[in-house]
Amino acid sequence: MTRTERRSGPDSGVFTDGACSGNPGPGGWAAVRVRDGEIVEERSGHADHTTNNRMELTALIAAYEMLPEDAEETIWSDSQLCVRTINEWAAGWERRGWRRRTGPVENLDLVRRLYELARRHPGVRLEWIRAHDGSTWNEYADRLAVSRIRG
Repeated sequence: MTRTERRSGPDSGVFTDGACSGNPGPGGWAAVRVRDGEIVEERSGHADHTTNNRMELTALIAAYEMLPEDAEETIWSDSQLCVRTINEWAAGWERRGWRRRTGPVENLDLVRRLYELARRHPGVRLEWIRAHDGSTWNEYADRLAVSRIRG
């Protein structure tokens, strides 16, 4: 990204995305830490056989792992399911022995790890951002995740 390109959306925080070719199928994930419109750090990876939700959760785990526990920052995800999982539902699932009222929690290994990281980062906010609306850094994370689908 060059300085002359027009940017939209938030210009600081950690932007995450997961992608999958088929669901399940090969997948990629990305987390990009940005401060004042400049990339500070980025991480990405892939899995040969996975789901989109697993890639979204993996990207969020990487985002929290980028940050010191005393950070005051926002992590942005375009997955409402993942944001609501951590912000609204995980505490209740934990109280019920990691079960939903209607049955088991899907991707429990990743959900538990992500919830643990979120609790260890009390100054970090996890926020939803609309996908594919032109937000510069969300689109960047999306392109990076898609580029990792094949490894």
